[in-house]
Formats: sequence, C-alpha cells, structure tokens
Amino acid sequence: MVNFSELFKASNHLCKFSPDGKYVASGVQYRLVIRDVSTLQILQLFTCLDQIQHIEWSSDSLFIFCAMYKRGIVQVWSLEQPEWHCKIDEGSAGLVASSWSPDGRHILNTTEFHLRITVWSLCTKSVSYIKYPKACQQGLAFTKDGRYLALVERRDCKDYVSLFVCSDWQLLRHFEIDTQDAAGIDWAPNGCVLAVWDSCLEYKVLLFSLDGRLLSTYSAYEWSLGVKSLTWSPSSQFLAIGSYDGKVRILNHVTWAKIAEFDHPVNVADPKTVVYKEVEKTPAVDLEKLTFPPSKRMANALFSRKTKYEVVQAPVPLHHVKPPTDRANPRIGVATLAFSSDNSFLATKNDNLPNTVWIWDVQKMKLYGVLEHLGPVQDFHWDPKQPRLALCTGNTKVYLWSAAGCASVQIPMEGDFKVTSLCWHPSEDSLVLLSKDNFCLCYLEREEATKQLDPKRS
Repeated sequence: MVNFSELFKASNHLCKFSPDGKYVASGVQYRLVIRDVSTLQILQLFTCLDQIQHIEWSSDSLFIFCAMYKRGIVQVWSLEQPEWHCKIDEGSAGLVASSWSPDGRHILNTTEFHLRITVWSLCTKSVSYIKYPKACQQGLAFTKDGRYLALVERRDCKDYVSLFVCSDWQLLRHFEIDTQDAAGIDWAPNGCVLAVWDSCLEYKVLLFSLDGRLLSTYSAYEWSLGVKSLTWSPSSQFLAIGSYDGKVRILNHVTWAKIAEFDHPVNVADPKTVVYKEVEKTPAVDLEKLTFPPSKRMANALFSRKTKYEVVQAPVPLHHVKPPTDRANPRIGVATLAFSSDNSFLATKNDNLPNTVWIWDVQKMKLYGVLEHLGPVQDFHWDPKQPRLALCTGNTKVYLWSAAGCASVQIPMEGDFKVTSLCWHPSEDSLVLLSKDNFCLCYLEREEATKQLDPKRS
C-alpha cells in the first residue's frame, strides 16, 4: 500500500510540488534542485547568489523564484528556458516577504518595516508600488480566481482595507475597518466575502462584501485573548473560528450567526466517540483482532513496527499541558483548523492538547473521532482529492486517517529522519515528507488504498 523514495537533501523544509504536479523543487543551501516527480531525476540545477530562504512556484508551473531575504534579492528561474533568469534587488529597502500574484507573472515584495509592497512585472518589467501595508499575521489575500487583492493598511493609527484589481494594480475600493489592531484577512473561496479579524486582545470578526459593505460583525465573548485561527470551508458555506478559550465556532454564510460550537476538553466522555490512541505495539499482531470499529475493520491494516492505533472506549483522559499564565504567548487555544476538500470533515488541534487531533463531522456538526498520539502533532493536511488526513509527530512515522480507520506507517529509512512537516501532491496519491535537512516521497497506491480504507471491500 505504501512505498517510499530514497532521501534527498532539502534545507529548512524548502521543498514544494509544482502546481501542475510534474515537478518537485528543493532548496539546498544556495542551490535550487528541480526534479521530475515520476522519476525523481534532476531536470535543472540552479545556483543562487546566497542561501535560499523561501521558494515558490508560479501558478502555471513555468517559473519558480528563490527569495534571499538577508540580501534583499529574489531570483526567478524559467523551466521552459533554463538559460533565462531574472534578479530583483530591493537594495537598501530590504526584503521581508515575497509572493507570486495569481497570474504567475508578477512578484510582490514587501520591504523592511513594511514601508511598501513592490509589484514587479516579468512581462513588461514595470514596477508598481503599494503604500502603507500593515505588518500583521496575514495582511494580504487574493481571491481564488485571481482577480482581486485585499490588503490591510495602517494609517494614522487606524486600520483600513484596500481592494486592488490585479490586472492593472489599480485601487478599486478603500475603506476603514472597525478594529483595534487587525491581525489578518481571508477571502471566502467564492470570492464574495472578505473576513477580517482583530488581534488576540479583541474578539472581533468582520465580514465585508466585495463592494466594501459590512455584512456582519461577530464576537463570542468580551474578555481578552480572542481569535487565534480562522478558515473557510471549501464551499464557502461555513467559517470556522478557533479561539483562545479552546473552542471552535462555526458561522453560516446566510445569517453569519453561530450554528455550532466545538469544545476540546481534556477528557473524552462520550462513549459513542471513536478514540484512536497510539500505543506501543506488541511483537505479534492478530489480524482477526484489528483495533478498528467492528463496522469499519480493514483486512490488511498497516502498522508501524513499534506503535499502532488502538480504539479505546470513553472516558479517555488526553495528554494536556498546563500553560504558564505568567508568560507571553501561552500555548493555549485552537491554532490549527483544516476542512477536508469535500467539505465533509474539519480537523482541529488545541495547543494545550498537543498530541491530539480532533475530527468533526461537518454535515452533522458533531465530533466524529479523536486521534491521540504519543508525541506532539507537528503538522497535518487533508488529501486534496478525498477525505483522507495525513499527519506527523516529529518521529519516523507518517499517520493516515480516513472514515474507514487509521494507519501508523513506519518510514524505512536509515539514520535520523524525523518527519516534522508534510505536503500532498496536487493530484496523485503521494506525499512529500520533510525533516529539517531531508525529504522523501511517500507513495500510496490508489487501488490498494481504496481496498484498505473501504470496509465493504475488506
């Protein structure tokens, strides 16, 4: 069911699939390596002027840039014409962030101290400037169709949002927002609604239409430490808000009222909840006694050599960390939210329950399952094609969950390869697994995966 490639070098998690899925790029110190996904053979090797700190593909996979923030330089490379190259030097203005525009022909550079955003055109070599960008968590956002850019600005100690037309970077609308210290913005996938949230000290979420009208304001409570995370469902029907009080609140797209509230207690009490708990594995495994719910057993489940998932009955105490309340940035609240691509599940993680991932049924708006691990969860992502979750905990395993069950898969690598982040291929059944200095590809065979995770075929 699962195969792995050999290990390859990648510095500081610099490894990304191209949007079309044909290539995988990795940064190794000051070199950019482009490989063919199917063969993993090196297609191009580019040498940069300094150590690479960020890489990003253009939307059409024809270009890739390497950002060297310390030098204030971005180098752009072409896959169709390897001899062509482009260097963007911000000079004394410095550089703190770089990103592609959705058309894949413009690069947006944010200068030091957020003095301005410079828009560089690869086609016309023209330069546009956007002033007053605010230094915040997520200060700019493009609509999914790439037509508009929303930007948070700070002028005269007040927050504003400016909307730009991406075809010519002209200002479309500019309006003030009622926030103390806006922390970020995010468009709904359909591009009709813009969510703006305030700093952690003020619980406030504002929802604006494309023409700048305020549609709704949401606040769950008055006391300090408010919104910690926010994400839209792929259908744009739901807005999930993770809060510092350890709860997720779901707003609907019609009235923008709360329709559900998900808690993350330190004990799972409901006996109907399926709790998958990672435990040390005994040497012998009896396939007739698989630890999946009876209606969802798998005839050939994958286990790691040392650990496995067991289904345990509630009540189940979960590993939790009591955060120090006398220190800044306490590890509390829901920091990670992710909807499955088909809109059926929501995965969440509460920071003071670091080993646990919660799976919620979006259609029924209730808890579906809980995954409890031996170590803290480092990263998790949904398969872009089906409701299947992959996660890692900083060890030599990758974990897979679907509605049919769980698997803990040992990575057969020599040396100290500990997976701290991962990324799905855009269209195939494969993953990039990343440690600090290396990466490998994990291949899931489609037919076998279907057999494994479909109880009717087991």
